[in-house]
Amino acid sequence: MHPEHPLKKVLTQAEGIILGKQKELRLALACLLAGGHLLIEDLPGLGKTTLAHTLAKLLNLKFSRIQFTSDLLPADILGLSVFERETSTFRFIPGPVFAQLVLADEINRATPKTQSALLEAMEERQVTAEGETRLLPSPFFVIATQNPTHQIGTFPLPESQLDRFLLRLELGYPDHAAERALLVSGDQRHRLAMLEPQLDAAELPIYQQEASQIFVAPALLDYVQAILEATRHAPQFCHGLSPRAGLGLLAVARAWAYLEGREAVLPDDIQTVLPGIACHRLQVRKGDGHARPEDIQSLIHGIPIP
Repeated sequence: MHPEHPLKKVLTQAEGIILGKQKELRLALACLLAGGHLLIEDLPGLGKTTLAHTLAKLLNLKFSRIQFTSDLLPADILGLSVFERETSTFRFIPGPVFAQLVLADEINRATPKTQSALLEAMEERQVTAEGETRLLPSPFFVIATQNPTHQIGTFPLPESQLDRFLLRLELGYPDHAAERALLVSGDQRHRLAMLEPQLDAAELPIYQQEASQIFVAPALLDYVQAILEATRHAPQFCHGLSPRAGLGLLAVARAWAYLEGREAVLPDDIQTVLPGIACHRLQVRKGDGHARPEDIQSLIHGIPIP
């Protein structure tokens, strides 16, 4: 991809805000290019919310933030109807979900009932409220952040909702050089106001279509199938990856290759994006929790690379 391509400019500008996280930023953008939703799980203070704000600003998307709390209600997300005396009719007031990029901040601090209010929106790109179905804006993305489930006041996301997220990321602590630069320059959020959009929101579907056309060789499809089957027979997992997860793996790998400026997916692309696709979908038998990236790497170590 040419350095002057708008998506390259998006990555360059984002790297100036989220320091030392080039791979994570590229994965996040690949997720959006693939048309999926993103889950970012990590400790507070590591830049999860800032990443969502940065992408919304650079991609020129209508943005809304929903702060999930234990007393949040589904109507606070979807909207509600109010009675107008003048006309003696009800008027629907759209909730914050009616945006192009929705930040569901600390999603696992809300109750399961409120969490489930996002399910239809994420899957169908529509909202059914008070008996009427309303389409959401296009493009439509959800970036959700969650704190580790061992922290006080969290409600673990059910498997059905986790599966709605195409990709899951952990930002982690910055490396020594990035943290030093952050300490010298201060909080990067003040730079968000100075960011200029690098493309028009109407252009994004064009790039999504181009990314979806990246070539995947038959031998690479065999490789993906071998990975899916390996997860289903691995004794350390309660269950394997679904066909939908396989489609998501290919979609994000295509987007990753597209951002790299290539016209075909390589095995390295599959291996790079696989942990983000698989870890939140695979539950381990021993212990309490989901697979770690090292579990995935160990699993595919014995699968022949085409």
